[in-house]
Amino acid sequence: MLAIAVFWTSALLLAYTYVGYPPLVIAVSRIRPRPIRRGDSRPPVTVVMTVHNGAADLAAKLDNLSALDYPSGRVDIIVACDGCSDASAAIARGHTASPVTVLEFGERRGKAACLNDAVAVATGELLLMVDVRQRLEPDALRRLAACLDDPAVGVAAGELRFEDPETGFAASVDAYWRYEKAIRLAESASGSAIGVSGALYAVRRALFPTLPAGTVLDDVYVPMHVLRAGHRVVLEEGAVAWDRPSHSSTQERSRKLRTLAGNFQLVALAPWLLVPGVNPAWLRFVSHKLLRLLSPWLLLAFAVASVALARSHAIYMLASIALGAFVVLLLMARLVPPMGRLLPVRLAGAFAHMNLYAAQALFAWVGNRRLHLW
Repeated sequence: MLAIAVFWTSALLLAYTYVGYPPLVIAVSRIRPRPIRRGDSRPPVTVVMTVHNGAADLAAKLDNLSALDYPSGRVDIIVACDGCSDASAAIARGHTASPVTVLEFGERRGKAACLNDAVAVATGELLLMVDVRQRLEPDALRRLAACLDDPAVGVAAGELRFEDPETGFAASVDAYWRYEKAIRLAESASGSAIGVSGALYAVRRALFPTLPAGTVLDDVYVPMHVLRAGHRVVLEEGAVAWDRPSHSSTQERSRKLRTLAGNFQLVALAPWLLVPGVNPAWLRFVSHKLLRLLSPWLLLAFAVASVALARSHAIYMLASIALGAFVVLLLMARLVPPMGRLLPVRLAGAFAHMNLYAAQALFAWVGNRRLHLW
């Protein structure tokens, strides 16, 4: 019967995606770990940062970069201003604590085009890719450079942490990010992570690919190309970037829609990612990225099949009841805000919102050809 096949297929895929793959990759990381051979050399580094109307954060970020614990004279900064109509370029030019090259583009072209131009004039052996909003810990660059002393490592990424994450909607965002971080750390420890945080990652300049026009997710596109070239992508947990979490579902929705829609775009830009063997991390890519994009549709299929089969067997009735209880839990969390502090409720809220955003992201990617403009 079709409904039975739909029920079990969707149930198994959902179970594998959220409660099967994570413990599997964690187990692999413990059974067959691949340690990083950290060193203490300090090669020249070019910090690359693109901004669009980032004047509110730029001065503080440049001061933060200048205060990094790294040998004097070994770090320079490139700020690419993407069609800025504020004082971003003037602020960057006025910074004197570190050498800053300002690339000012009158036309707003998107992050990928600016990154390509910035990397073309970079001189550092390593590129430190950062965003304007996050504050880096002083030892972040030194820790990433130590990882890249291992010749097998091509990309070393930092850890994103949230300031004041325990209140309101931010609690759900933080709960989801902790879950995501555990998976990425396990992938890194057992070989390579699939994606990194665009807020903080270092890459060998020689390995940085030319980004296709309009690329949204350079922090996935670049690592996957480095992986394909035979190098590892690792996470350094001690290299920390501090961010401000979204404090409302509306704020988080805008950010996640762009990111998730970028995953659809990524497959269109690099179809080799779908080919086993060509993509050396094919199983991880499918498990970590693609199945999550399918999850809202799998949930819908699971719910419809559960209701259709509820009278035929107790297991389908239990599935229907569980879905109903899940919805009630989410409603109660909205009606009784203190419930939102409980970890199960935080996880349930994060799960619901991420799947809602993933469903909307498909339509955002199809209908928004200006997705690359931030």
